Amino acid sequence: MTKDSSHTITTVIGIAGGTGSGKTTLSELILDNIGRDRMAYLPHDAYYRDRKDLPLEERARLNYDHPDSLETELMVAHIKQLQAGKSVEMPVYDFTTHSRKDATIHVASKRLLLVEGILIFAEKNLRELFDMKIYVDTDPDLRFIRRLTRDIEERGRTVQSVIGQYLQTVRPMHLEFVEASKRYADIIVPEGGLNAVALDMVIARLQFLLGEAPIDN
Repeated sequence: MTKDSSHTITTVIGIAGGTGSGKTTLSELILDNIGRDRMAYLPHDAYYRDRKDLPLEERARLNYDHPDSLETELMVAHIKQLQAGKSVEMPVYDFTTHSRKDATIHVASKRLLLVEGILIFAEKNLRELFDMKIYVDTDPDLRFIRRLTRDIEERGRTVQSVIGQYLQTVRPMHLEFVEASKRYADIIVPEGGLNAVALDMVIARLQFLLGEAPIDN
């Protein structure tokens, strides 16, 4: 870890929502509009626990939608280090082998930190680090279609495996943890990045925090 004294994080933004809700799209649009050179970004799904100790078949059967599947304590430590002006080495997770890669991604401290994931509001010690909490709320049928498409095209899954996982773990865990965490949100955004009005409001707020745009009360 290195000290980056030129940056002080003033705001930590959390973006949560169910699988396929559009939270990653919203995050990418925020990063593009504010400037990736001025925002640090930590996706929660980079912090899945490394289970190389298990055979691949057994790894594939694990419940990846339960909070215990993520090394949240490492993410909490990384957020605190970034807040202190230090850089961190973020893990890189391989979804095709259900394991972490040896490589890491260097994340430097910036004035703003964006954290994104389905379960970030479900964890109290993580939730308490956020200055702004945004929940992306999208209809279940749209979320499932998006997840099905993503897992087949990007993660090498079969239709049957995606449907099976959705029914066995994704949907039950969404109802128990993700949907239940919506009550902690400061802002609820329907349709994620497709909601241009909400996106403009969030960007305007972040620009205000950077001292770049006035907000009339």
